Amino acid sequence: MPVTKTTASELKGEAPSIAFSMKLPRKADFEKALLRQYTKAVELGQKAGHQVSFRVVVDPLAGAQMISIVQEDPSEVEHAFPVEEGSKQDEELSAALAAARERGRRRVAEILGDDDMLSADAFSDLLGVSRVTVNTKRQSGQVLGLDGAKRGFRFPVWQLDDDGRPYAALPKLHEILAGSWAVYRFLVSPHGALDGRTGLDALKRGRDADAIAAAESVARGDFR
Repeated sequence: MPVTKTTASELKGEAPSIAFSMKLPRKADFEKALLRQYTKAVELGQKAGHQVSFRVVVDPLAGAQMISIVQEDPSEVEHAFPVEEGSKQDEELSAALAAARERGRRRVAEILGDDDMLSADAFSDLLGVSRVTVNTKRQSGQVLGLDGAKRGFRFPVWQLDDDGRPYAALPKLHEILAGSWAVYRFLVSPHGALDGRTGLDALKRGRDADAIAAAESVARGDFR
């Protein structure tokens, strides 16, 4: 039986390899060689310690079959992206995202559990209005209410000025930042546009216009 050896340069479009091929015109010879070459491929892979390909090519025009054992270039195999590795990375990413969400939930619970966070009933009593009115003001952005899955809405007491009224700039801040938690972060975080002060500091100092301008900068992504 004729045996040929194909080098990497002759395998156009293939990864660097060494292929040993055998032309077999008869079916019986082909079946025997198929098993023999498969065994050799297993042995070669175990000995080399890296991936070995086992290929069968049928050429109907030549009336022959070609069996090839291809020893892949270890560097190519090393930089491959196997399904198992991809699955492992997906699992690690999912675990990381789940951990981040859990940290977020714990942080929300900590914030809403602070002493300065009032329930809707307590906040309505402080304002001297009904709970329905407080809910209406929250929906319109006139007061800041933070949603917690287990605690319900909580209202920071520090959103009231010295006269016990919600800061007048709150509706505009809700409009600009589009979300109660975004407004909360703006109010408690220092900002370059406010010389390193928080949004709440600006409101307390009567600098509503500066606070609104800083919020617009945050919405544009100018200041974080």
